[in-house]
Amino acid sequence: MKYPKEYLDEIKTRLKVSSVVSKVVALKKRGKEFVGLSPFKNEKTPSFTVNDEKEFYHCFASSEHGNIFDFVMKTQNLRFGEAVKYLANIAGMQPYMFTKQDEEREKKWKEYLAIYSAYVDFYHSELLKNASYLNARDYLKNRSLGKDEVKKFKIGFIEKSPSFFDKLKKEFSEKTLLESGLFYFDQKKNIFLERFRGRLIFPINNISGQPIALGGRIIESSDYLAKYINSPETTFFKKGSNLYNLDIARKLSNKIDHIFLVEGYMDVVGLSKNGIENVVANLGTSLTDKQISTLNQFFDDIIICFDGDQSGYKAALRAAENSIKELKPEKQISFLFLPSKEDPDSFVNKNGKNYFLDFTKQNKLSIHQFIFNHYKKQTDNNPSSMAIFEKKLRFIANSIKDNFIKKYVLEYFLEKIAELTPHTNQKKSKFFIKKARSLASTKKLFNESQAITGIELKEFSLLYLLIHNLSFFQTNIHLIENIKLLTEINKQIFNSVIYHLKSSEQIAIENLNLDEQLLDKINKFAPIKHILKNKPKNDNRLIELLDDISKDLFNFDLELRIQELESKFSEDLSETTFNKLKELKNERKTN
Repeated sequence: MKYPKEYLDEIKTRLKVSSVVSKVVALKKRGKEFVGLSPFKNEKTPSFTVNDEKEFYHCFASSEHGNIFDFVMKTQNLRFGEAVKYLANIAGMQPYMFTKQDEEREKKWKEYLAIYSAYVDFYHSELLKNASYLNARDYLKNRSLGKDEVKKFKIGFIEKSPSFFDKLKKEFSEKTLLESGLFYFDQKKNIFLERFRGRLIFPINNISGQPIALGGRIIESSDYLAKYINSPETTFFKKGSNLYNLDIARKLSNKIDHIFLVEGYMDVVGLSKNGIENVVANLGTSLTDKQISTLNQFFDDIIICFDGDQSGYKAALRAAENSIKELKPEKQISFLFLPSKEDPDSFVNKNGKNYFLDFTKQNKLSIHQFIFNHYKKQTDNNPSSMAIFEKKLRFIANSIKDNFIKKYVLEYFLEKIAELTPHTNQKKSKFFIKKARSLASTKKLFNESQAITGIELKEFSLLYLLIHNLSFFQTNIHLIENIKLLTEINKQIFNSVIYHLKSSEQIAIENLNLDEQLLDKINKFAPIKHILKNKPKNDNRLIELLDDISKDLFNFDLELRIQELESKFSEDLSETTFNKLKELKNERKTN
């Protein structure tokens, strides 16, 4: 049984090759491509490349080449169907089970696409060619939009008394046409009506570029009609899972790392017309986790830019509280607030592309700054108000899924609160002033930590324990003399500390003459510091922690020796090597 081509294409469209490969291979950007060490062959010089634009990977060391399905099959030893299920799950798609329901759904999907394609093509052509549509063309002209924008976004116009339903009825059932959301039945008049009559229509495409819904805008002032409407939700269209213009904007992600998220279709079209094409709109709904997750697949920085009025500000606040949950160390979410009564379309048309981009650089706020500033304005300088303020910020920080970001956002909030209440922290500030870490440095910290091995982290914990408890270990040096470290630089530091501890003089950290950068790295990344933080010193506790660390280091060393002997035995098949290997594996069982 074959998967439908459309299903496989959508998986490939939703997932960049680099995002799939980076789960296995550490990649670095080099021009338009990413490079890394081959997952198929041991090598010291990277020969493995990934090209998102061409949707393939290539390994020069082993000549392996393919798409995301090939990569998952080869690196995880999966069959094609298993790879499809794995990738569909990552892409947020329902698994295809080859049931009758799936086949029926696929048939309906093709009908749905055919209806929308015919509908969009017809009314787009009418707007360009029909002489009676002059009022719609004049409206677009007054909004500084010409034929190029109409063609690029396939904008159409539907007259007030259309009859396209009758044409479609010859090919599709009334039930299927109603399910598309393009029509509804007026029971009083006993006729089928077009939902978007009298409106400009903006096709909402899925990520593959196929129209699956419409946005409609009236072109005449009206007290009883909504300015904008969207297609109702259908089996194949969910507002919270789609973004207007993502099918075009995603193709820029190989060149541009940020995306503007705006409210309306006209904002997208206006920015695009002025040369800013990395822009999407959220279909007039509250921003959802799904939309943020989708954008994170393609872009590192999401810049949310809503209208410069009260409703735009409220929408931005809702977006901030919803989207901060999805914040990740390697991703950013920022907010851009325009001058009062401006929207992105009017602002860029008035000032041009360069001014808009300069304004963005100078005025965008990171998500945590925006949230803090907003709730600070709501706070009175009294204990009750400050307590509510802190409780709210703690709640928001704790909603963040990623533990790295959660930690530093909460730290940022609490330190900013401490600045507002200096008397509460007066005693502490005499001795200790902690510098708040920005999320930019959090990203740097995350990237640095990714390059540190588990063995190094464990050794950092040992060294941290020693240098912050020198007097205890000077009188109990027998506890640490036989511990073996594995990495060369940490071994040198450890031996230096042991040497100083064996002297009869009382010593402090400053006397150890340690490299400041190395000391900073130990203090920054040693996991044990979180256990020791704010805990009273206790000799028994120190011995317990030391015992845990030394056992872990012993086991790390044991695993390395086992790996070396396994490699050796595969070459020499010696009985001596086998017996040594057997001994070590027995030792591993007892530990």
